[in-house]
Amino acid sequence: MFLTISTTGTPERPATDLGFLLHKHPDRAQTFSTSYGTAHVLYPEASVERCTAALLLEVDAVALVRRGKGKGRGGAPDAALAQYVNDRPYAASSLLAVALSAVFSSAMKGQCAARPELPAETRPLRVEVPALPARGGAGLVRGLFEPLGWTVTAEPVPLDVRFPEWGDSRYVRLELEAEGLTLSEALRHLYVLLPVLDDAKHYWVSSDEVDKLLRAGEGWLPDHPEHKLITSRYLSRRWSLTREAMERLELVRLAETDDTEVEAIDNAVDEETDTEEKPVPLAVLRRDAILAALHASGASRVLDLGCGQGQLVQALLKDTRFTGIVGVDVSMRALTIASRRLKLDRMGERQAARVQLLQGSLAYTDRRLKGYDAAVLSEVIEHLDLPRLPALEYAVFGSARPRTVLVTTPNVEYNVRWETLPAGHSRHGDHRFEWTRAEFRAWARKVAERHGYDVEFTPVGLDDPEVGPPTQMAVFTLATATATETDTATPTAKEENAA
Repeated sequence: MFLTISTTGTPERPATDLGFLLHKHPDRAQTFSTSYGTAHVLYPEASVERCTAALLLEVDAVALVRRGKGKGRGGAPDAALAQYVNDRPYAASSLLAVALSAVFSSAMKGQCAARPELPAETRPLRVEVPALPARGGAGLVRGLFEPLGWTVTAEPVPLDVRFPEWGDSRYVRLELEAEGLTLSEALRHLYVLLPVLDDAKHYWVSSDEVDKLLRAGEGWLPDHPEHKLITSRYLSRRWSLTREAMERLELVRLAETDDTEVEAIDNAVDEETDTEEKPVPLAVLRRDAILAALHASGASRVLDLGCGQGQLVQALLKDTRFTGIVGVDVSMRALTIASRRLKLDRMGERQAARVQLLQGSLAYTDRRLKGYDAAVLSEVIEHLDLPRLPALEYAVFGSARPRTVLVTTPNVEYNVRWETLPAGHSRHGDHRFEWTRAEFRAWARKVAERHGYDVEFTPVGLDDPEVGPPTQMAVFTLATATATETDTATPTAKEENAA
């Protein structure tokens, strides 16, 4: 597969600025490994007046078969014979789109550390793709690219030049030219539309493809006249994903029309017609109680220990009083979901400097967790086996030693109020225990006494006069006037064994 990107320039704005934008030096030919082959970046020409960058992708047919075995090809029409006879080695497709994203990721995001002003500048661009599958013909190619500001030349490739009566193949030789686009916009157009024209993908299309599509389509896809076709083909005609993407695109259009944020549109409620009072979910009440306790403590740098999928981290980020936020979890899958929830890859530099996600186990001491004002253990301790609690206790209260520690856990006494919860069952299948109010308070007071903290208890949710609240929270505050370093600096033998 082969693709070239060219631009022209002047002494004041040399064409070789393309090297800065692509983060690839014009004087060197570079090679990159991809999941399905090797990508080469080279510059056939590089002068002040004209510069061309070429991307050559050598597809490893064996790797393509091995990695795709049993996973499907996302709805490819020739799937039955695709692993034996296909056009993947030479025709631009999702393989080339993935290579573009991997090799030119900074350029696609509009980032240039060496010359920060360059990504926002429009420049004359010319893109050439010698062989592009186009299910829909040259007319569809023009229908997809022309609304985006491209001048399109899509020349059909004949099946065989010796037999013109056979007609044209489904391939075109593509030339695109534009004057008013940034390089980032051009790359994002190609990333989405190359696999759309091919109408097939070399990998299984999952729910995260919706995020990829909306990220690459930001600023142009919602208003594209063929956005429905683009969305359906990009998501391999999976109706559930297509419906989700279309709903989110509609929210984007409404937000742009009202000059507001998508979240404001998505959460809008007509208070005059919405007369039914809906109960506030316990998870929301819990987050509100934690935020209130953090505000009362005056904390600005906060640890979310066992952050899961990042709901609390997201809430903390919305409050500018919290200048340093670290989410810690042992599960990489949970951290990946949290990163996607927080949109870390699209976050501004100032916002990104406030948040960090770390993988780590709370059963071990971790020097990265020292020096913070507060730590939160929200619905965490009940997921540990009881013999491992002393290790967590020392790692948080003995080693990290934040000024404030918040611990929330279910109140097992309240379980009788859950009509759908069978008697004797825990609220979650992974809960190793659930404590009564007396058991939780006894544990918390012992921890506070051992490590030099004061502790108070706060109900979360409706405080039932008979069985108490659904969630109980302990607020530990470091008693600096009475704490002794001797008691907290060295763990007991039992704690060392547990850690």
